[in-house]
Amino acid sequence: MFQQSGPKTTIQSAITIFELVYHSIVRSVRKTHGNAVMSLVLNMLQAVIFVLAFFVMFSLLGLKGAAIRGDFLLYIMSGIFLFMTHTKTMGAVVGAEGPASPMMKHAPMNTAIAILAAALSTLYIQMLSLLMILFVYHVAFTPVVIEQPMGALGMLLLGWFSGLGVGLVFLSIKPWYPNLVSVLNTVYARVNMIASGKMFVANSLPNFMLAMFDWNPLFHQIDQARGFVFINYTPRNTSVEYPLYVALVLLTIGLMGEFYTRRQASLSWGSKR
Repeated sequence: MFQQSGPKTTIQSAITIFELVYHSIVRSVRKTHGNAVMSLVLNMLQAVIFVLAFFVMFSLLGLKGAAIRGDFLLYIMSGIFLFMTHTKTMGAVVGAEGPASPMMKHAPMNTAIAILAAALSTLYIQMLSLLMILFVYHVAFTPVVIEQPMGALGMLLLGWFSGLGVGLVFLSIKPWYPNLVSVLNTVYARVNMIASGKMFVANSLPNFMLAMFDWNPLFHQIDQARGFVFINYTPRNTSVEYPLYVALVLLTIGLMGEFYTRRQASLSWGSKR
């Protein structure tokens, strides 16, 4: 209680930050369920339900032939996993502890650590869910063959990074307009159910329809990921650079907005939520 903290070296400060991030990640993971294993199981169950729902829909509508030649379930999962990683990261960052949160009263806790912990905990759960589902599918059903695993993993990480950027922008606006941000967060996630392009490939779209989707960074990420997953698909209408640049711009805007919002922090913001 009366401990006096002296100056720390750079290494000591880094260790302190890493320790804070680690404990914040554990706390964030346990928000979903008291048992960390159950958090993973619930997330896996949600992903499996998504995949099965789209598999049944494609089968009933007779759209399986319009997919990429190869493993049809892998085609569906390549879109579902990126979509879930992106949207869940955005939601976790938007729901991170703000400057007026009681947690910020405990030094050296700050909003940067809370945001980083929210984003990393989501990536941790999504990666574990992805690996477990692919392992079960590989062992129990059919061997999983990914043409360029590192490229596909890079697109998943880019989807996570762009979700962090979008969530950070929403988080910086949230204390000022909490109800508006809640609506925008929901609308963005619902729009991406279609606009992300997880149900079709960009190469199959005519130009007038392509213009309706190519504004979305997640559309580019999913299409590029399928180019890395399947040997017989080469994306012609999407790029890796566009979502990366958009994510960097959103991250910069979000950091600037969060810094300004933190400077204006007020305990009365809690009554607006």
